[in-house]
Amino acid sequence: MRIERLVAEYGAPQVGIGTAAPRLSWTRTGDGGVQRGYEVRLRTADGATEVGHGTGPDQVLVPWPFRALRSRERVRVEVRAQTDAGWSPWSDPLELEAGLLAPADVEARFVSPRDVGGLDGGAVVLARELELAGPVSSARLYVTAHGVYDAWIGGRRVGDHLLDPGWTAYDARLRYQTYDVTEHLRAPGAHRLAVGLGNGWYRGQLTWTHQRDSYGDRLALLAQLEITYADGRRQTVVTDESWRAGTTGVLADDLYDGQTTDLRRPLAPDAVADGPVDVLDADTGRLVAPTGPPVREVATVPAREVRTSPAGRQILDFGQNVVGWVRLRVTGERGDTVTVRHAEVLEDGELGVRPLRAARATDTYVLAGGEQVLEPRYTFHGFRYAEVTGADVVPDDAHAVVVSSDLRRTGWFECSAPEVNRLHENVVWGMRGNFVDVPTDCPQRDERLGWTGDIQVFAPTAAFLFDVGGFLGSWLQDLAAEQQADGGVPFVVPDVVRELRGPGPEDGRQTPAAGWADAAVHVPWTLYQRYGDVGVLARQYGSMRAWVEKSRALAGASLLWDTGFQFGDWLDPDAPPHDSAAAKADPAVVATAYLARSAHLLARTAQVLGHDADARRYAQLADDVAHAFRDAYVDEDGTVRSDCQTVYALALVWDLLGTDAQRRGAGERLARLVRDAGHHVSTGFLGTPVVLDALCAAGHPDLAHEMLLTRTVPSWLYPVSMGATTIWERWDSLLPDGSINPSEMTSFNHYAYGAVADWLHRSVAGIAPAAPGYREILVRPLVTGHLTSASARLDSPYGPVRVAWTLSGGTFELELDVPPGTTAHLDLPLDGPVHTVGPGTHHVTGDWVRPTVHPAVRPAVHPMELTPPVEGPPSPR
Repeated sequence: MRIERLVAEYGAPQVGIGTAAPRLSWTRTGDGGVQRGYEVRLRTADGATEVGHGTGPDQVLVPWPFRALRSRERVRVEVRAQTDAGWSPWSDPLELEAGLLAPADVEARFVSPRDVGGLDGGAVVLARELELAGPVSSARLYVTAHGVYDAWIGGRRVGDHLLDPGWTAYDARLRYQTYDVTEHLRAPGAHRLAVGLGNGWYRGQLTWTHQRDSYGDRLALLAQLEITYADGRRQTVVTDESWRAGTTGVLADDLYDGQTTDLRRPLAPDAVADGPVDVLDADTGRLVAPTGPPVREVATVPAREVRTSPAGRQILDFGQNVVGWVRLRVTGERGDTVTVRHAEVLEDGELGVRPLRAARATDTYVLAGGEQVLEPRYTFHGFRYAEVTGADVVPDDAHAVVVSSDLRRTGWFECSAPEVNRLHENVVWGMRGNFVDVPTDCPQRDERLGWTGDIQVFAPTAAFLFDVGGFLGSWLQDLAAEQQADGGVPFVVPDVVRELRGPGPEDGRQTPAAGWADAAVHVPWTLYQRYGDVGVLARQYGSMRAWVEKSRALAGASLLWDTGFQFGDWLDPDAPPHDSAAAKADPAVVATAYLARSAHLLARTAQVLGHDADARRYAQLADDVAHAFRDAYVDEDGTVRSDCQTVYALALVWDLLGTDAQRRGAGERLARLVRDAGHHVSTGFLGTPVVLDALCAAGHPDLAHEMLLTRTVPSWLYPVSMGATTIWERWDSLLPDGSINPSEMTSFNHYAYGAVADWLHRSVAGIAPAAPGYREILVRPLVTGHLTSASARLDSPYGPVRVAWTLSGGTFELELDVPPGTTAHLDLPLDGPVHTVGPGTHHVTGDWVRPTVHPAVRPAVHPMELTPPVEGPPSPR
């Protein structure tokens, strides 16, 4: 038995961690049986050692067993576990270093260029000289900005992060980063500390209104360099009035429009800085440490070919829709201009730029002469194609640099249908491109916002594919910070769509929208379910409760939320291009269903946290709303008002129907609607994540598979048949004739419909959580004969879970890996009851039992519910 992957919190950062009592997690390998206890050994910088003890099986987000860490304190942590077989060896050490944990630790102040760096002034450099007083033992740079920055010491780049400090609710939370820069200061003598500043989210264009100073009109830097010399002396260098500012060769930079760079002029760190700075009276109490990984270059994709368009233009095809920029090697004369324009698709052989709306997505370079490698610093684009003018290029000259939050990949899926595998890969690429520090709707047009509805439906998929606990935990803190005093949740987080608020007696606040605002409740519950993180529930509880109270108030005494604006089942395939909210599903039915669901999840949360009175109160509210829902919207035979796929799916999966007759009737009506639609999807953003679960709950997993495998529009595989390499915003973003959908809202990288991947993981491969953090695993593949094999792997908080099954000649065979510390409940398409197995590798073979179609009497286990399989619904066999 060995201890593997010891981490604090969610694993990043290790230097500059923002909590004084970080929770610890570890996985185990080898044969050891049930963990009976554990020891945690702490070694401090002065050599002191302390050991903390614990009993029981806990190994995920275990409370810190020592005194609180002090700011800047560096420690080494090791863990060992005890089982009936004895003690494991000590784990490899985990090095942790606390960040600046108290506002008083921040001595630096924000400084801003006085005479350069205006709104139209381009990127700037801020710099100062530093003379070392002797050999350096250690050095840390704490840094953040109004804007985005790249830091340099002695001409050497600090770290490999991109677009730091990222995007948060800046008025309440501004991240700072901590860098170990000891190696940058090894050489004695003078060093130059220089930082380039671009507009980023702080001062660049945001939203379709093209507002350029949503948070302020001045770029600013805060930096604090703390040096410890070999003889024990300490020196602190901070941003103050002694710093100098200057212009750079980046003449313009914007996330939407791109970057203009004159390479005849120096960039940071080499640009001259000889102008004054102003010290700003900016609040440093809002500084917070990161809780997840930074944005980095995570991959490069070589150009596949260079096309010549009908207009004679050079167009690079990278073969994959990505987010980032083009790294281009060119040769030219001094003063030549090279321009790179980006687009996701071609139309009539030329760049299809209409979906970008007003975003120019153009990088322009003035060459210094000779061979140069061109790439921007302060922008990113969504593209598969790039048009290059001003230089002749060949494929070997170009790479697409893929930029994303550097999340650890945790989930994989494969099956016997190649098109479904491509669909799943499209989901992965879509998530990667839209998780650039904030979970955005799209990465290419003049929008790129943290729409709450999109991540509300996609969070279960995200939490399987990548480790998003810290990433989404940070976003949820922004949601709480942006939440209105009355509990209302904005449409986007961070909230920059203020123009959607109308004037009125409520100070122009938005009317929250069901399914969007409900992210305040659903996303924390997902993180609890997938990672076993009770802490995120405790931290977000006030926000969750405030939202449910607000939505109850919006529903009024009737408990029917039938007033106010709703996005509804957004982008229903039958909605006209100009009216994406014109769905078949009655928005009041959808909104009331969400009220019932969020009240139910809040009651479950209160129960987990020990808030017993609240648990009873909100369970009663959930029941009362469900009763009101049935009385107003459901007939005795199960017909639901507006009679479409979405309303039946929500009612079935969220258990809103009161009688067996209603459940049977609703299930059969949903099945009829799917058959009548030719197995096409007929749902929008809110119905799509649950429609396949609903068919399975209704005893029709065969229809769920037929819907999955349909290839004509609207369907999940239609975009695949049209060459898609990411998930589209619309079912028909590209029309069958190859033309772009006429709507002005047509993205080719929009992860919401990719929520179907969660069903692939749980119901096709058969890996689902049956207890928080996958401490118990439900293995229940729904094998209908449409697919002959499927497999999935999940690096769960307890270790790797792997399921692989095949169906051949009527024989079903399954192989299962269960990690130490967990159990798996097997509900397989074989004769026999559900049974439970422990850690290890398991092989099961038998005669396949085809699922039988029968009316459902209970809802399916849904990704946002935790129901032990022994108490769950009957299998559809």
